[in-house]
Amino acid sequence: MVYRLPALSTFRTFEAVVRHLSFTGAAQELNVTPAAVSQQMKKLESYLGVALFLRTPNSLQLTDDGLAMYPKIRDGLDSFAAGVETTQHHKRWSLNVTAPPAFASRWLISRLTRFSVAHPDVLIRITSDIGNIDDPDNVLEQSKALIDPRSETSEVAIRFGTGLYPAYQVEKLITPDFVVACSPHLCTSDLPLQQPQDLSRHILIHDESTLVVERMPNWQTWLTLAGVNGIDVERGLRFSNAILTLEAALDGQGVAFVQKQLIEADIAAGRLLIPFATSLPSHYSYFLVVSKTATTQAVVLAFQQWLKEEIGQRPQ
Repeated sequence: MVYRLPALSTFRTFEAVVRHLSFTGAAQELNVTPAAVSQQMKKLESYLGVALFLRTPNSLQLTDDGLAMYPKIRDGLDSFAAGVETTQHHKRWSLNVTAPPAFASRWLISRLTRFSVAHPDVLIRITSDIGNIDDPDNVLEQSKALIDPRSETSEVAIRFGTGLYPAYQVEKLITPDFVVACSPHLCTSDLPLQQPQDLSRHILIHDESTLVVERMPNWQTWLTLAGVNGIDVERGLRFSNAILTLEAALDGQGVAFVQKQLIEADIAAGRLLIPFATSLPSHYSYFLVVSKTATTQAVVLAFQQWLKEEIGQRPQ
């Protein structure tokens, strides 16, 4: 069927005028001038060959023809809106993000609300995967399955490693610093932490997930840089991942050697503190890794820009 009708905007204007019973009120809602609204209604009346409004100096009323037409126009506009909403729902963007467990839980999750507010139509799914930490003995094999793009979704990875991922677009996000951190009450206990040598009287907490990487900073390299001798770095508590290491530190079980960027929220909230200024840069960095087939997708570009802004690297 061929529909020969005035422009849709004409009916939107008519519906707004009826709700407000005012050209001025409709004009304010539609961000146009009252004169433009009046002219549009005159054209509609001319097209229909009937008067839709009774105009007086102080009021605006619908005629019988206007009253008869309004419900159908309102229902039609509602149907248009419902159709558009249905289509938008089916075309809503999806974004799958995989990240190392500690980075996901200690850095990414607390910031995601800001991304969701800025991009409410993006359905984002976070997967915490230890596979996004490079195994120095098997980097090439791991990178083959780094990202598995799906037909109706976009997928990106945040990777902790060397940045050598063939066939992917790679962008460095953060090179973390390793620091000593502990619960504040340890610094005010009977065994205060006033200088690095005082660590000899405290339990050292080790994150063994970093020990598999050659030359990754560890307790021994930190103590050497701090000029401390005579502390047995083999003693203390050992955990297989950074999340358990941080939980032990938060619980006051000892002093941990951790990535500073993963404890920013805990520092700000007073749950942890860094008693000494000495720090060591990581030999691994966090990278955003994207399949080259997804590099131009709007949702991927939006996530990439948002990450930069969160890290403080404003886009050029």
